[in-house]
Amino acid sequence: MIVIDHVSKQFQQRDGNRFKAIDDVSITIKEGEFVSLLGPSGCGKSTILNLIAGFDRQYEGTIGVNGESIKTPGPDRVVVFQEHGLFPWLTVLENVAFGLKQQGVGKKERLERAREQIRYVHLGKFADRYPHELSGGMKQRAAIARALIMNPKILLMDEPFAALDEQTRLVLHKELEDIWMRTGKTILFITHNIREAVMLSDRVLVMSTRPGTIKKEFTVQAARPRDSADPLIHHVERSVMDCLADEMEKVIKEEMDDDNYSFKKNDFHNRDISDMGGGI
Repeated sequence: MIVIDHVSKQFQQRDGNRFKAIDDVSITIKEGEFVSLLGPSGCGKSTILNLIAGFDRQYEGTIGVNGESIKTPGPDRVVVFQEHGLFPWLTVLENVAFGLKQQGVGKKERLERAREQIRYVHLGKFADRYPHELSGGMKQRAAIARALIMNPKILLMDEPFAALDEQTRLVLHKELEDIWMRTGKTILFITHNIREAVMLSDRVLVMSTRPGTIKKEFTVQAARPRDSADPLIHHVERSVMDCLADEMEKVIKEEMDDDNYSFKKNDFHNRDISDMGGGI
C-alpha cells in the first residue's frame, strides 16, 4: 500500500523565488491497484511519482509504502519513463538482464529469466536485436520487461506511451492490462490522455492546476479486460472531461495572459476523447 499524507513540495527558481508544485496532496493506493494521475502539464503529476520513487526527499508531509517511510529509491519501486532509456550498445536480451547483472545474478540464470520476461511482452523474436533496430513500441515493451524482471511490488509509469502513435499505444494498453492482471503489481500511471487513464485504471485521480491538488477521484467499475465500446467507459470519460475542462481553461488563460478567455465546453466535448489533455 502507498500512503501519501498531506504532502506539499516547493521548488526554488533561478531568480531565488520559490513556487509550490503540489499542495496538501493525500492519496492512498491499495496493493495491486491500478491508479492513474491525470491533469494539465505542470500540475505536479511527475513530482508525486518522483517522491514515491525516492528521487526527492525535500517535501512536507509523509509518504510511506507498506508502513515504511520512503527515504531512498528501492528495488520495490521501479520507474518506466516516457523515454525507454535502453542502452544502445546492448541487445534487448542484455538490456532486460542488465539489472540482474548489477545484482550479481549468474549469467545463465539472468539470461534465462530475461528471455522469459521478453516472451511475456511478445519480443521473443527480437531478443538479439539492438534498440535502433526496434520500433518505438518495441522499445517501450523492452523497457517494461526490464522493469518487471526486477520483480518490484510497485510499477511507477511516467507517460510511457506519450510518444507513440495511436495504433501502437492501443496495442500496449492491452499488453499492459494483461501484464497487470497476470502479475497483480501495484501501478501508478501518469498520463495526459483521458481514454488511456479510464481504459487502464481502477481509479483516475484528476489534479488541479499548479499548485497541484487532487481535485476529484473517479472509480472505473467496468469489467476487465476492458472494452472501449463499454457505455460505462464512455460515461466515466465524459465525467473526467467535465472535471478537467475548468483546469484546462485556467492553464490557457495563464499561457495567453488573458483572464477573459472562455473555454467553451461544447467545443471541448466535440474533441477526440482519445487525446483530451494532450499537449496541455
